[in-house]
Amino acid sequence: MNKIELQNIKKKALEEKIPIIMDDTLEVISKILKEQPPFKILEIGTAVGYSAICFSEYLQPNGYIDTIERDEARVKEAKQNIKKAEVEDKINIYEGDAVEILPTLKDTYDIVFIDAAKGKYPFFLKEAMRCLNKNGIIIADNVLYKGYVMSNYNKHKQRTAVRNLREYIAEITESPNLETQILEVGDGLAISKRKD
Repeated sequence: MNKIELQNIKKKALEEKIPIIMDDTLEVISKILKEQPPFKILEIGTAVGYSAICFSEYLQPNGYIDTIERDEARVKEAKQNIKKAEVEDKINIYEGDAVEILPTLKDTYDIVFIDAAKGKYPFFLKEAMRCLNKNGIIIADNVLYKGYVMSNYNKHKQRTAVRNLREYIAEITESPNLETQILEVGDGLAISKRKD
């Protein structure tokens, strides 16, 4: 991986206010990936490809990442970034809406990383469970959503996102098949390990 290019990709995304994974969040996830190197990762929400490029460093030999993005301009930029970082043999982008693409996936994954439309997290969880290997891990970013999820927040615009994130947290913490911890890093990170 080309680390210099990775820094350039990060700098440009921050300048253009494109949401990318926060450093402290990345640190926590990197630790998990280091401890248990995955063969296959599914990422829901590519943006400009920054997190997928970062994760690709921890893959097992011949491992790969499938990532889904619906924004055409971001897909284009992600493809360029992945090429610049010299990891195009490890990352495959599905272009389109994750709600439509996820049910068509036949593969199973060691890690599923959710970082897309907040209002769709419960749906993403259902699909992530279907695609997750035994002992796999689901990692969801931004689950505390600027603190709104744990407060009495009720502004109309974000109401659905907040309600669905609360539902997501309830499902992962109450599921007998998952062992979950929620960390207050970045904008809230949920790590759910499958236990069968």
